[in-house]
Amino acid sequence: MLLEKKIWCAICGLCLAGIGIALLSQYAFDMQPCAWCVFQRLIYLVLALVAAVGALSQGFVVRLLCAMLSLSLTLTGILAAWYQAQVASQSFSCAQTLADLLMTQTGLETAMPALFGIYASCMDARIKLFGLEYAYWSLMLFAMLSVLVIVIINGFRTKKTY
Repeated sequence: MLLEKKIWCAICGLCLAGIGIALLSQYAFDMQPCAWCVFQRLIYLVLALVAAVGALSQGFVVRLLCAMLSLSLTLTGILAAWYQAQVASQSFSCAQTLADLLMTQTGLETAMPALFGIYASCMDARIKLFGLEYAYWSLMLFAMLSVLVIVIINGFRTKKTY
């Protein structure tokens, strides 16, 4: 269980680091986010909260639910990053896409514009870091997080904790 707690903490830390890098890029280097960028920030934030609950929980059922929800969130993040890189970044506008509707209709964009404000189109937000678009960096982070969650789930399978 100690290894599991460390993995949960690593997931939480990596998610918060991803959000921190996104905010640093936005405010220090003027790389404005699109709807899919801020949607991924939301996924990272929710995943960090779920990982924190998983790390703090002693109950098997709660930890199992956190693991299943975390795996769902990482897969959603992979799909969102892939969609941003392959589809949305080729479009002139992100308006009326799932990410745009979710961020605007929930009120997150106006309630917390510093974190969830949409300031660029997906095509304008297509920026490379070390030769690779930000969306692919995010996809790789979500993939790494999903591997960590799978390690946790595999730990449930190998020891009887019920």
